Amino acid sequence: MPNGRVRGLMRHPVSVVGGALAFFSFFSILSMFLIEAILGKANPYIGVFTYMVYPGLLIFGLVLIPIGALLERRRRVRKGELPPYPRIDLNNPRARAVLFLVVFSSLILMGLISTVSYRAYHFTDSVAFCGELCRSVMEPEYTAYQESPHARVTCAECHVGPGAGWFVRSKLSGAYQIYSVLFKKYPRPVPTPVENLRPAQETCEQCHWPEKFFGAQLKVITRFSHDEDNSARQVRTLIRTGGGSPTTGITAGIHWHMNIANEIWYGAADPKRQKIPWVRMKDSQGRVSEYFDRTVSLTPEQIAKLEIRRMDCMDCHNRPSHIFRDPDSAVDLALLAGRIDRSLPYIKREAVRVLSQSYSSKEKAREGIATGLDSFYVTRYPKLYPRKREAIKKVVAEVQRIYQTNMFPEMNVDWRTHPDNIGHTLYPGCFRCHEGNHVSRDGKTIRRDCQLCHTIIGQETKVPSPTEVAVVEKFNHPWPLRGKHLELSCNQCHWRGRGLIGECTTCHARPADAPMAFPCAQCHQKEQSVKPVTACVACHPSRTELHLKPTHAAAECTGCHVPHEWKAARREVCVTCHQDKVAHNPQGICRDCHAFRQVAKAG
Repeated sequence: MPNGRVRGLMRHPVSVVGGALAFFSFFSILSMFLIEAILGKANPYIGVFTYMVYPGLLIFGLVLIPIGALLERRRRVRKGELPPYPRIDLNNPRARAVLFLVVFSSLILMGLISTVSYRAYHFTDSVAFCGELCRSVMEPEYTAYQESPHARVTCAECHVGPGAGWFVRSKLSGAYQIYSVLFKKYPRPVPTPVENLRPAQETCEQCHWPEKFFGAQLKVITRFSHDEDNSARQVRTLIRTGGGSPTTGITAGIHWHMNIANEIWYGAADPKRQKIPWVRMKDSQGRVSEYFDRTVSLTPEQIAKLEIRRMDCMDCHNRPSHIFRDPDSAVDLALLAGRIDRSLPYIKREAVRVLSQSYSSKEKAREGIATGLDSFYVTRYPKLYPRKREAIKKVVAEVQRIYQTNMFPEMNVDWRTHPDNIGHTLYPGCFRCHEGNHVSRDGKTIRRDCQLCHTIIGQETKVPSPTEVAVVEKFNHPWPLRGKHLELSCNQCHWRGRGLIGECTTCHARPADAPMAFPCAQCHQKEQSVKPVTACVACHPSRTELHLKPTHAAAECTGCHVPHEWKAARREVCVTCHQDKVAHNPQGICRDCHAFRQVAKAG
């Protein structure tokens, strides 16, 4: 190959431009790698240039170089300066050097492009790419995601899942989304549910294993009132989670709906799937039942036009990561966590009031919240305001944070725009089907029975402080544990097993000289008491002072009177003997210790 021939071919303008682009892109990529390493964290805008813009320019420049060389050679062939086909003589040292340079450069570039392509693959699946790059559009979803239980799960793990097929499919659909963002064609708010979302069996169930769902879970719901004291109320309920697989237990509870042992299909009449006029159920025995909403008349043709969908996790857990809380529940959560000072009068009511106002932008919302809360305490509680000024400032900051996390006026997004199908408080949720109107042709009804999903096991109407709200649900030991027994760890007694007999001798040996014709507690009414409690004669010198009831003459005093906790015991014994309050003698012995009014109330 003659000297300078290859170099001469590279002088075509197209090759020169391609070489310049490739050279610029190559060093730009290296620079971006260095900047990212110095920053120590991923930046979505740097990532776009590092993994998408500059690699594209690099490849484009590399393609232009041989195109320009071919154009230049064709021009020289037409002039007769070069033969039609190139001659490659590997015996020529210069030819071998050129070949080595081309092969070596190609390997370096292939390694760089492979590395960048691999990093680009992960970058386009990252949270920064999904949430921060298109921040104007995805700000509501991204902000809510960061506050959600799935904040450590990447967007792609739920929206794309494993495998190349859905990755390619998501990137193709993402091309239109990029166009929508660039030209501001996106809707406000972004509609849900997401169309053509990958089935939950291929995403959610990569972490959650429906085969292992069974039993019930305790949920404690704490609500604060709108009164001056911000009174707390707690409801403790067992959520019947249940399971859908006969291999792990009874197929009952909420997860009975899971398509393991059962198949549930439904037809939705609206895009948000809030109106469900038709349901089909196939149980584990293969029996099929169809249920129709009797308040809606549907022809077979209309049923065929419904959006038919097989029920999975996302039909109830449709907002697992992008949760927009309503003002009332958001303020309750802040009060429970102690981020809002509960001692401020009417703080629950006022916080909900300022959050529920309509604001044109987040800046206006911050101003309105600060002004509304501050002015309330200045005008209504002028003496309290100077003492609680710092607490009020913290409350203002927290309420502003609640607004910025759950309300987005620029995108027309708040708790009302996206239905949440868990429960049935703000939206129909379970009652989309379990409202009692879905009836089969043979007369069976989809039941509206609260016990199908949960059981209320306790309600507290007064809780003194947020700290006690969190720990109010305490274990009530079957035996009254006091004194040293409270300091023992459970295993110190229960190493023998759980079913212990409630008697002192279970743990303590009986004295050899003790008369054991009756249990220890007959005399030792107080736990850990070596001697019996105060003798009955200390209050009753003569049994004749007792009521003239035949049973008293033969019975032990402690048959009715429990020596400890005397006050409660006295009330108890009066009711034992005097069920009829009218027949009670107000001059009797009971009145010597406590008023007849209290005795009557106890009865």
